[in-house]
Amino acid sequence: MSPLEQSLVAFTLAAALLTVTPGLDTALVLRTAAAEGPRRAFAAALGICLGCLAWGGLVAIGLGVLLAASVLGYLVLKWAGAAYLLYLGLRMILVPRGDEEGFDAAPAAAGTGWFLRGLLTNLLNPKVGAFYLSFLPQFIPAGASVPSTTLLLAAIHAALGLLWFLLLIAATRPLARAVRSPRVVRALDRLTGGVLIFFGLKLALSRP
Repeated sequence: MSPLEQSLVAFTLAAALLTVTPGLDTALVLRTAAAEGPRRAFAAALGICLGCLAWGGLVAIGLGVLLAASVLGYLVLKWAGAAYLLYLGLRMILVPRGDEEGFDAAPAAAGTGWFLRGLLTNLLNPKVGAFYLSFLPQFIPAGASVPSTTLLLAAIHAALGLLWFLLLIAATRPLARAVRSPRVVRALDRLTGGVLIFFGLKLALSRP
């Protein structure tokens, strides 16, 4: 097995453990799958994974290094991401879906909306870029192309994430009817809103 293949195996194992660790992305997909169905949850999952892939591309071409070196750039992105998470969280708590029949009512618009939410929760989070910047280089063997290997590792991470989200979405199917009652949907929205606010505050209070 070549050094690159060994690195890919090691990264896949490490990334798989990180992927299944509960966090904001998992909460977002689970809530969407349980309350709004698999299509919208899959749209959110695609957005999240594309956001990871985009950050991998940015790190690969060196923008991640510039972001890490620019305190102002990091702060602007951090506050924008924190504000977005707080907005989503407060909206879910104050206007849960069970209380507003028209909320994201059109299937096509809702799917696009959840895709954008998944995408923006990652793109507006500089911690994702900082994580990739510190984590991915550990799995790039000597002599390998840094940009292409970085993109490959990010693609593996995104693929693992999508697989995990598909498993979560499938796991909610047997409970779909039970969790779509207005009372349960309101509880899910408020719980997920609390998670979003927690991560928004955590991001806002974090240091570069």
